[in-house]
Amino acid sequence: MKAILNALVVVGLGIAPVGAQEACTRDAMVVFDGSGSMAEMGFNLLDEPRIFDARRAVRTVMPQVAPTRRVGLVTYGFGRRESCANVVVRFPPQQDAANRIISEIDRLQPAGETPLTEAIAEAARVLDYKSKPGEIVLVTDGKETCGGAPCQLAGELAAGTDLTVHVIGFRIRGEHFAWPDQPQDTLVEPVARCLADRTGGMYVQAETLDDLIAALRQTLGCQVFGKVTFGRPAMRGVL
Repeated sequence: MKAILNALVVVGLGIAPVGAQEACTRDAMVVFDGSGSMAEMGFNLLDEPRIFDARRAVRTVMPQVAPTRRVGLVTYGFGRRESCANVVVRFPPQQDAANRIISEIDRLQPAGETPLTEAIAEAARVLDYKSKPGEIVLVTDGKETCGGAPCQLAGELAAGTDLTVHVIGFRIRGEHFAWPDQPQDTLVEPVARCLADRTGGMYVQAETLDDLIAALRQTLGCQVFGKVTFGRPAMRGVL
């Protein structure tokens, strides 16, 4: 009975549980931050590089998402340090992409800068956002560092056919170092949040591995009502 009630609550909110049989009608692109900060440790109480838990979360969620949604991958941040020429479209949306996404992210070695605006623009082009609907899920731990204007891009994307950008802020920190007895900047939000706000997407802040798993499930899971799938979220924020 409890399981039935939980399922009814999820459907009532308009968000399908991961693993549900409904197929998502909108293709999605994951945009994954592989910049040098994803390899940081010891800064503001990070006991291991962010990339470790990011990989764990992807390994957990993608096998649950891939059977019901065509997903592609864009990465940025690998390669030479202080380089902004590191945006790569790994592959466009495809069926059962879990193993390929997991493999690509497992091999990613964080190093470069953060051209997240260019990465989102590339993902939108792959989705052909001017002629058909789509979803982008950005996983980032920081701000744009390559001169891009994410809020300007958000306006351009919002003028397209029907593109939704979800932003997951993963262990975002402020500009200063905080000692253990000082408040942590856990409420810092990236400027990239405007990408979600202006396209009707969700902004979800994730601090722990469990938070990140839940955020990926929430943003990549099908949005449904009854038997019909929709791309727009029924509500914003963390459920």
